Amino acid sequence: MDIRKLNHAQLQELITKAEKRKHELSQERVARVRDKVLALIKSEGLTFDDVFGTRRKARGQGKYVVKPKYRNPANPTQTWAGRGKRPRWFSDALSAGKKEKDLLIV
Repeated sequence: MDIRKLNHAQLQELITKAEKRKHELSQERVARVRDKVLALIKSEGLTFDDVFGTRRKARGQGKYVVKPKYRNPANPTQTWAGRGKRPRWFSDALSAGKKEKDLLIV
């Protein structure tokens, strides 16, 4: 195939088809390796979890909750643990002349 004779649209179509085929070949390779690994594990009388352990917890699970350190005097349901970005109510209170110690939960 002489790609010099192809126009822009034909080249783009060829590139798209080639990328699709490349992705398919990659997926086939991964599937073959996965099957080999699982067959080896099974032939040894083990399970996937025996070899690799159980799945990790999803991101965000298992984290502990930090107790709130500050409370909004105007709305006591709004609290902040003092970590991460300051809430707007906290910044507004400081701008209004309050001190951090005034907002501490006692």
